Amino acid sequence: MEPALLNQVPSLDLANFTSGDAGQKEKFVEDLGEAFTNIGFVAIKNHGLSDALRASLYDTVREFFEFPDEIKRKYEFAELFGQRGYVGKGKETAKGFKVGDLKEFYHIGQPDPIGSMPSNIFPDELPDFKKYTLKVYETFEQAGKTLLRAIALYLNLPEDYFEDKVKNGDSLLRALHYFPIPNPELVPEGAVRAAAHGDINLITLLMGASAEGLEVLRRDGEWIAITALPDQIVVNVGDMLDRLTNHKLKSTIHRVVNPPREKMGTSRYSIPFFMHPRADMDLTCLESCVTADQPKLYINMTAGEFLDERLRELGLKK
Repeated sequence: MEPALLNQVPSLDLANFTSGDAGQKEKFVEDLGEAFTNIGFVAIKNHGLSDALRASLYDTVREFFEFPDEIKRKYEFAELFGQRGYVGKGKETAKGFKVGDLKEFYHIGQPDPIGSMPSNIFPDELPDFKKYTLKVYETFEQAGKTLLRAIALYLNLPEDYFEDKVKNGDSLLRALHYFPIPNPELVPEGAVRAAAHGDINLITLLMGASAEGLEVLRRDGEWIAITALPDQIVVNVGDMLDRLTNHKLKSTIHRVVNPPREKMGTSRYSIPFFMHPRADMDLTCLESCVTADQPKLYINMTAGEFLDERLRELGLKK
């Protein structure tokens, strides 16, 4: 029997997983797994991100994106394929689309890069940008590791299964600006703030955006709006976790639609954290997720190979 079609994403409390109460922990694991097998999204509270830190980050991110383009472009380096620093307007195109998204963004990676990882780039004009982005990066990375422990238990894996795979992983904090469109009639046909896509990574953690617009594609083909309370973050399954679990945990297609015409002249800000493993993680489907009813869907790849393929599809890497 198919699970129920949801009109909104389930809400869960991460404190129930970390409280020390075995019953609460077990229920959290089951509820999280059910949400991720059904709609692929969940709203989480008690994630460690304070209201004050969130507000401070949004303030400094707004300041950066209000700079003239010539200042922002100082922090854009094509040779980094968009993995660090600034990425300009219309540079990213969703897989399968020909028109660039109506957005610009800034990427922050591991604070202490190892191996061939690039170092972070921070705007000299805004010292607080480094301070707040790194603090949020560390907060989200910790929350992500906790959620991955719950996911491991749901998959009947050791609770620490993901620990060594995400240690010094390729995770990214993305500060996003969906810029104002003063002349909507000049927008290329089909261009939207973020075209329908699945995320590349294991899981995405998203703090509340500054305006509505996020929608998720339910399995019956209906788009439903995603909303979260101020004290919640939205967490969703990425394509890497979908591959690993042979589509048991669902990477659900989502998008950010354009606002009504009268609001096209306003900005929208959003700050997701894309939790990636290290490049050498094997994404081969778990044997426990391959059955006669659900044969293996994906070819074997490492996380690094999959990321490289997707960056080319997005137009960030040639």
